[in-house]
Amino acid sequence: MTAPEPEVRRRPPGIYLLPNLLTTGALFSGFYAIVAAINGQFVPAVTAVFVAGLFDGLDGRVARMTNTQSEFGVQYDSLSDLISFGLAPALVVYMWALAGLREYGNFTGKLGWLIAFTYTACAALRLARFNTQVGHTDKRFFTGLASPAAAGCLMSFVWAMENFSLIGGSVRWFALVLTLALGLLMVSRIPYFSFKVWPDKVPFFWILVVVLAIVPVAAHPPSVLLVISLVYVASGPGIWLWRRLRRRGGPAAPETPA
Repeated sequence: MTAPEPEVRRRPPGIYLLPNLLTTGALFSGFYAIVAAINGQFVPAVTAVFVAGLFDGLDGRVARMTNTQSEFGVQYDSLSDLISFGLAPALVVYMWALAGLREYGNFTGKLGWLIAFTYTACAALRLARFNTQVGHTDKRFFTGLASPAAAGCLMSFVWAMENFSLIGGSVRWFALVLTLALGLLMVSRIPYFSFKVWPDKVPFFWILVVVLAIVPVAAHPPSVLLVISLVYVASGPGIWLWRRLRRRGGPAAPETPA
């Protein structure tokens, strides 16, 4: 009779440090943006959201380059994105402009925080939909506006207005419409370029274009980033409309003989 083999204790699966450390940096930046907005420091809050976007862009690329992708990292990244690009921008724009709608009465006061909540809810829904569609969609396009892009547009608007010495109260209605529009675009089916698929080699001309594009951004970051983000946000409906018109204007199918 052979003795039973001793049970081998399996160590719990670990997590990859570097990509998740970058994701934690994005989460910290989003949390700091909330704290700064509560204290009325809106430019630091906006900067923190952009820093979160930088970390968010790095963590996935580092994970792919080092072959350290994991399901844990995917879920952690989504939770971090919800805080940094869903909750933080909504609270920043609410504290900066939408809270002032209370001056017009109880209903408009509620409308301000309800629109901010709608933006956050749309970001959560968009992230959940993205997670369920990973590996089943065209990598060249996002379905709906990505939450980092929506947050970048909203925060660049706040930054530009602050830079031009326009307080949130003077543009509160435009901020309300922009917040709602960005939220709805996130849960829409409108395609947006993802910029995830790049050719291995590009003409020298494009390198020159990138270098020249850095100059205006460095000269006046708030206004240039706002223009770039608005152009990108408008590109989605533009692509959708162009496809619809092209489909309608295409050659009619040949009739089959009876």
